[in-house]
Amino acid sequence: MNVPLLDLVAQYRAIKDSVLPAVQAVVESQQFVMGPAVAQLEREIARLARAQHAIACASGTDALLLPLKAVQLRPGDEVITTPFTFFATAGTIHNAGGTPVFVDIEPETFNLDPTRVAAAITPRTRAVVPVHLYGQMVAMERLLPIAAASGLPIIEDAAQAIGARRRVDGQWRMAGELGWVTGFSFFPSKNLGAWGDGGMMVTSDERLAERLRKLRLHGGAKQYHHDEVGTNSRLDTLQAAVLLAKLPYLAAWSARRREHAAYYTQGLAGLTPVMTPAVDSCNEHIFHQYTVRVERRDALQAHLKSKGIGTAIYYPVPLHLQNCFSELGYKRGALPEAERAAAEVLSLPVYPELSGEQLDYVIDAIRGFYR
Repeated sequence: MNVPLLDLVAQYRAIKDSVLPAVQAVVESQQFVMGPAVAQLEREIARLARAQHAIACASGTDALLLPLKAVQLRPGDEVITTPFTFFATAGTIHNAGGTPVFVDIEPETFNLDPTRVAAAITPRTRAVVPVHLYGQMVAMERLLPIAAASGLPIIEDAAQAIGARRRVDGQWRMAGELGWVTGFSFFPSKNLGAWGDGGMMVTSDERLAERLRKLRLHGGAKQYHHDEVGTNSRLDTLQAAVLLAKLPYLAAWSARRREHAAYYTQGLAGLTPVMTPAVDSCNEHIFHQYTVRVERRDALQAHLKSKGIGTAIYYPVPLHLQNCFSELGYKRGALPEAERAAAEVLSLPVYPELSGEQLDYVIDAIRGFYR
């Protein structure tokens, strides 16, 4: 049996009658850049995130970079973030002119540890970038007062967490609702993926929204008039049309991922070498990834590959140990929880179209390896 890590062809077959007419409509209109579908998508994503404004851009990376540029970082300015995430989180801090300061993670959720953030704040700190990793939100109610006490904006990296939510003071709060600004990614493998690259920024700060709209369009709100030096980061109308066609399916897809995750967790229960994902009781996880901690990780991955089962390691090298950040002075052992996670994690197939037979095959293969 073949069980790929992700099967976008299966998704396409299920929804092509919705998506293809939307794409054809854009082709016939010939409005490929900033067409009406872009503004419509912005309204829908703002509604989903319970934010006042949404600003589409060219990628999830730009959805972090442009807000960081709005902070106006200067040499020596620091931005606190996690070392256990995709490279763009720290790369955008560097490219916006700041210095990433890495803080260790909570071992249970893999998310930034708010307690450690407080100890990392210095007079040079200008912002905090938490990452809602694998589809589970950071404990924002713990992080927000820490940042507010020092006047620091929070830029949420929700690239893996569109539609995720967390219960705060008895109320559900969405990814994108609580921070100063939040970046989403529409990379094809995401829960809501485009047919190419794309991103979205959401905020309820009107002045910030106006500035982000300028920054994505060469720094000007009016053609050929530029208030500052921005960049070209527009979401293609074709991508917006694809995303609008997919959006009505998102909640059901995420619910299906949760069902698969629960099935894995039950099927792997009692298997000592495997630690299944911990879900914070305050969170509704969307399981962009189902990530286990395992013994003999690399050997297990090779075994699963031999059985036709796709897996991935997100992420094998924590950011504080990447060669490009060696000048920051971090040594192995500096952030032990992130380093331990990088040596143990393995993500299993969890996409909505998986069959029960495929899930059982993965579970049996893992159990067989450890027998």
